[in-house]
Amino acid sequence: MLSVRLICVGKLGEKFWKTACDEYSKRLSAYCRLEIVEIPEQRLPESPSEGQLRQALAREAGLIRAKIPSGAAVIALCIEGGQLSSEGFAETLGTLTVSGTSRLAVLIGGSCGLDEELKKSAKLRLSMSKMTFPHHLARVMVLEQLYRALNILAGGKYHK
Repeated sequence: MLSVRLICVGKLGEKFWKTACDEYSKRLSAYCRLEIVEIPEQRLPESPSEGQLRQALAREAGLIRAKIPSGAAVIALCIEGGQLSSEGFAETLGTLTVSGTSRLAVLIGGSCGLDEELKKSAKLRLSMSKMTFPHHLARVMVLEQLYRALNILAGGKYHK
């Protein structure tokens, strides 16, 4: 069974985000072993300099790297990543698993994104949209799309 570790910068604040994540986590349990890991978001001043921002992202990247399972294929969510349809995402996951990947790490940055070197090291850089979403909503969206993709691969009826 595929093992998926969703590594997120920041905690879910509002209860409705947690409720949505819990629902998709429950649904995903039929298709994979899911673990959600939260990394603390680095504190920044109101108007950080470019250097302060890079340092904060580098510190977060160090914490993220420590949580990526050995041998895992890494998917980094970032605005400059490629976009896939749900079917395309399912196909990508299917290709990874057929090629022997049993562990997947999906990375969601905080409000300032992800460190450049971390993104460059990912197997796939993925953008959910050209629009900007709060990272809390991105977590729900990723869980839903993981569920949809794995359901497609299993021949389920969720995706119509």
